[in-house]
Amino acid sequence: MSSNLKPVTILSILIAILASFVSAGGLLLDGLYRDNAFVTTTWLGNDAVTLFLAVPILVAAMIFSNRGSLKAQLIWMGALDYMLYNYAFYLFGAAFNWFFLIYAALLALSIFALIFGLIKLDVNGISQQVKKDAPVKWIGGYFLFVASGLGLVYLIQSIGFIFTDNVPAIVTMSGHTTNVVFALDLTLLIPWLILGALWLMKRQPWGYVIAGILSVKGPLYTLVLAVNSILIVNAGITQTSELPLWGTLTILGLIASMLFYGNMNRAKQ
Repeated sequence: MSSNLKPVTILSILIAILASFVSAGGLLLDGLYRDNAFVTTTWLGNDAVTLFLAVPILVAAMIFSNRGSLKAQLIWMGALDYMLYNYAFYLFGAAFNWFFLIYAALLALSIFALIFGLIKLDVNGISQQVKKDAPVKWIGGYFLFVASGLGLVYLIQSIGFIFTDNVPAIVTMSGHTTNVVFALDLTLLIPWLILGALWLMKRQPWGYVIAGILSVKGPLYTLVLAVNSILIVNAGITQTSELPLWGTLTILGLIASMLFYGNMNRAKQ
């Protein structure tokens, strides 16, 4: 284990263990979630993707990173960012349950792991590994497309409430007093999509880092939303499926991810 990455590795092992525990618990323990049917169903889809995909990606990236791969180290940071974003939803969006303290621990561990990991990241080394002909404008354009689409929806609904008093549908469906999705996306996702896109298209070193992180976090979370779209319809909670939207964004996100990581050299640093 690299001494530079030892603190991040220890934190990531704890995250992987705790995330596996709470995800498995969410899928197996009846009565854990105390939210309404809509929100409870979405937690189940989230638990499945986290347990069977996000945790294995985190562990695999950690292993290959400790063998010297900068590409794996960047994927590792992306998986940590997914954990941070994911468990912010659980901590602030789930009705108080048995795992509340673990959600808090997972969010805190993810924040510290990501900070320590970014401090030790060879930013210039990563930028040098990206090929000169990498389609950065296409990838950055996709990030801006997602950021503008989400931001426009959130702005229209939030500003519309000021003039009409019509609470956004997602708030009434969730039973929450406020919109956790809007809050977290407007702080933890949209600004980073914009910043990452602009820096990437200018080929700034940190633009490559942010793009690499978002290229992991993005497809993972749109996959969560795609899976939840199927579960919600199958449960009879709604007749309108958002699967075409989130399924398309998952595919586009995977293409952006492959374009980015496929244009990184494999040389070890």
